[in-house]
Amino acid sequence: MISRELRSPLARLRVALELARQRCGGVAGGALEIIEDEAQQLDTLIGQLLALTRFESGDDAKVRETVELSGLVEEVAAGADFEAQGINREVRIVASDDCRALCSVELLRSAVENVVRNAVHYTAERTTVEISLRCAPNDAGGEAIISVRDYGAGVAEVELERIFQPFYRAGDARDRQTGGTGLGLAITERAMRLHHGSVTARNVTGGGLIVELRLPLHL
Repeated sequence: MISRELRSPLARLRVALELARQRCGGVAGGALEIIEDEAQQLDTLIGQLLALTRFESGDDAKVRETVELSGLVEEVAAGADFEAQGINREVRIVASDDCRALCSVELLRSAVENVVRNAVHYTAERTTVEISLRCAPNDAGGEAIISVRDYGAGVAEVELERIFQPFYRAGDARDRQTGGTGLGLAITERAMRLHHGSVTARNVTGGGLIVELRLPLHL
């Protein structure tokens, strides 16, 4: 119900935009493009708000299955690389262990996608976002670690934990330029917590940021 109430006005707005484009031709093209971009950002924000609500309630985490994480990471990397090439960047998997986890596939995919797409937006032009998947032992029987490294400007040390809070933006102007809503990493943090995992970020010497997602292995 909430989803329909929020998205119905957007759907009508897009119909109105298309009609205006047909009637005005190129006269108001620039203004209509701006309106369409803002509508797309609003649609993204609504989708992420709804996802965050579902994640908080735990509804999306009730159905879990054993997932080969290498396949999930490959799918996310392939989609992100396609988008990255359009802005003169790349996404590459640099390491991939054979790891399995018990998880909600949709929930975990959203968590990984948010981190990877964030890295694509912030990495410098003509650089490569590097993804690795490793299995590591720990006292609880092992964990899978998905690391995403970009070659951007990094984040101020005092903001490394805050970037996972809803609507927090480490670089407000930069986020606006890339269409950021301040919810992607918050959704990732909630999703990892529901999987009894965690997400952290740290700066890399020489530039760039590494975000690590950790979740228990399913043996």
